[in-house]
Amino acid sequence: MAAENSGSHAAGSPRPGAAIRSAVVTATGETGESGYPRYAGEGMVADIDPATHTVQALLIDGSELDYGLSVRVSERDTDG
Repeated sequence: MAAENSGSHAAGSPRPGAAIRSAVVTATGETGESGYPRYAGEGMVADIDPATHTVQALLIDGSELDYGLSVRVSERDTDG
């Protein structure tokens, strides 16, 4: 999972779509406030819809995302 900059590009800031934070998260066995399974790891806690991989709720180091940031879920690369 990666938090990305989706806003306008300013000098010295990450380009739009560039990952500014990523983490490997695993299922906790809990259901989040959103009603979806909760995943956690490396400072991120997310409620993710398992059918669509849509992130329904996200905390990074205990805080919500700033406006202009988005989240992308990708499968972990297990090849070598």
